Amino acid sequence: QVQLVESGGGLVQPGGSLRLTCAASGRIVRVDTMGWYRQAPGKERELVATITSGERRNYSDSVKGRFTISRDNAKNTVYLQMNNLKPEDTAVYYCNANLVKFDYRRSDYWGQGTQVTVSS
Repeated sequence: QVQLVESGGGLVQPGGSLRLTCAASGRIVRVDTMGWYRQAPGKERELVATITSGERRNYSDSVKGRFTISRDNAKNTVYLQMNNLKPEDTAVYYCNANLVKFDYRRSDYWGQGTQVTVSS
C-alpha cells in the first residue's frame, strides 16, 4: 500500500553530475525523515544523506560538499543532487522513508534501488 519509486541513476564520467528522485505514494498520513543510502559490491549499506520534514540535513563525510539532499513535502518526494562524482560513489542507491500510514502506524520503507556507475 506504500511504495517508494526511485529514478535518475545511470552511467556518468568522473566529475559529472546526476540527480536522483524518490517519490513515496500510497495511503500516507505523514512522511517524516527521508534519506538516501548506498551499497557497493561486497560492502555493507551505508548512509549517504538524510533530511527531516523540517529540512534538517545530515550527510556522510564522504559526500559533504558534493551532494545535496532536498525534498518537496507536498509531493512526498526526496531528491539527491550529486556533483563531482567519483568512481568510489559507484553503488546501488536506495531511498528510505520513515512515515505514518493510514492506520497511524509508523514504518520504514525502502525503494527498489537505482544503480549509479561512475566510470570513464
